[in-house]
Amino acid sequence: MEYLKNAIENLTARLGLGDTLAQPLFTVTILILIALLSFLAAKFFRMAVTPALRAVASQTRTEWDDRLLNDKVLRALGRLIPPVIWYALLPVAFTDAPILLMVLHKACLIYLTIVVVILVYTLLNTLQHISDSHETLRNRPLKGVYQMINLIAVCIGGIIVISIVIDKDATVILTGLGASAAILMLIFKDTILGLVAGVQLSANDMLRPGDWITMSKYGADGYVTEVTLTTVKVQNFDKTVTTIPPYALVSDSFQNWRGMRESGGRRIKRSLPVDVNTIAVMPRERIEALAAEGLATQEHLQRETTNLRLMMDYAARHIRRRSDINQELMQMVRLLQPTAEGLPVEIYCFTATTAWVEYEAVQNDLFDHLISVMPRFGLRLYQRPAGYDLSGGGTGQA
Repeated sequence: MEYLKNAIENLTARLGLGDTLAQPLFTVTILILIALLSFLAAKFFRMAVTPALRAVASQTRTEWDDRLLNDKVLRALGRLIPPVIWYALLPVAFTDAPILLMVLHKACLIYLTIVVVILVYTLLNTLQHISDSHETLRNRPLKGVYQMINLIAVCIGGIIVISIVIDKDATVILTGLGASAAILMLIFKDTILGLVAGVQLSANDMLRPGDWITMSKYGADGYVTEVTLTTVKVQNFDKTVTTIPPYALVSDSFQNWRGMRESGGRRIKRSLPVDVNTIAVMPRERIEALAAEGLATQEHLQRETTNLRLMMDYAARHIRRRSDINQELMQMVRLLQPTAEGLPVEIYCFTATTAWVEYEAVQNDLFDHLISVMPRFGLRLYQRPAGYDLSGGGTGQA
């Protein structure tokens, strides 16, 4: 550098410019050299280091490192080179201007801090894309975790920038912030609660994107589309969107239908109210006639049997024969407590599908058949009399 400085002084002397311009010309020359060096270093990183890193990543068996070293991440990493070079070489150009050197050093540090925060943000976005496509991690509500880390990185970056500007240690600023923690907690109450709730939801596997949840308090009945630090978005079946605070899912009760979907069957639990006036002991010849039709078995001939028992046994056999009923899950036909509206016969079983439309079709077909065969047993569904019945125009079934 002394050689360059002497050369510039000799040049200005030969040109008759005087010694006063030698130092400014030296400073400008050094700045040009620093800019050229930082440009060449960044170019070398993009043209040589980047392909080398990608070549090394392509040789591994894992795929995540190939996706991690994408263009955005490597571009953000390359932005770290110029401020480091400028910070290291600026003292050469401003040996006689300590105040200006200090200002430029602060500018370099601020720029470097911002670039590091951008790099962290880019890395987290890439990790989120990787986890979204991962077979296991994509069902975890990790978006809120990434947002939390981003928020922490931005806060730390802001504190460092402020400490550089005011020329104070960052710990001093943190101590001052600690004194106003109550105000900060009030301002960021939802964010803090969402952070804690997000960790609980993820750790306890309470909620995943794609889960069907029902939360009547917030009018939510649909699929979870997004879990963030402050909101959980639910796409309802009527195509509306409901947003729920994450902490509400921890403090309040909600219904998650994931277990039903994973079991491979959806429950049918519906009752047929039988008019008790139609329940009677069946004569032997009537049972034989029903057995000939496949509605009764020979076992019913061995003991006194009511038409209600025949119908319930037939319903149980019918459920066991259906291919659209899950035969591995519980099946039951039972009597419930008699009410003023008849004696309920409950059908309890599970369909072999969890799709809503197919489930309703199976349930409709099952009860349509059972209702249609009830008169064969001499039973009738209970129905409150309407005005048409009281006027004598209605017809009853026996």
